[in-house]
Amino acid sequence: MAGSEDLWARWGEWQRHDARGIKGGEALILELNRIVHTSGIASPVTSRRGLAARLRYLDSPAGRQALAEQGVKARSVRSWMSGKSTPSPASRERIDAAYWHRRRENLIRSGWLARHLDNNGRGRRMEIYPVDQSHVDTKYSRPLSDRSITVRYIWTDLVHAWAARDAALVDEIWDDVITDLDSDYAAYAYVSSVGIGA
Repeated sequence: MAGSEDLWARWGEWQRHDARGIKGGEALILELNRIVHTSGIASPVTSRRGLAARLRYLDSPAGRQALAEQGVKARSVRSWMSGKSTPSPASRERIDAAYWHRRRENLIRSGWLARHLDNNGRGRRMEIYPVDQSHVDTKYSRPLSDRSITVRYIWTDLVHAWAARDAALVDEIWDDVITDLDSDYAAYAYVSSVGIGA
């Protein structure tokens, strides 16, 4: 891993004084999940429009497989699509889970997510919010501010690591991101959250 060898080990010191946060890599994963969810169908699965849109999206061999993996029978899908019946709340949850699984896979497979974040080599603006020190005694708190940087070149590797659910590699990528901050970069190994302007 690039940067300080004890970058992650220092969190014990922060926690001892009641600072609150998560690993920067975890924050990146949460933010990628948010981007995927905000790029999908906005109507909830509980609405007629949202349900119909999800069923149309899943009307393919891969979509039907995703539904089957959630325990949805093909006969039920045919009945819902024909309008003969409507799914129960539990079935709607399964449909929603199948939809988001397929949406995630399609964004990865098509390369859309990596291209979107890379922004033709211009990268994306990232807001970094430091750990919450509101519960830390002032004698132990550190002067940390929100940081805003333009991040380039990591996006393809980040999306691949996220797609593979490789948290260790995402941590390494986060380390690469924060080393561009300044000599105090280790203070951002853990954060409250990150935001990507995408």
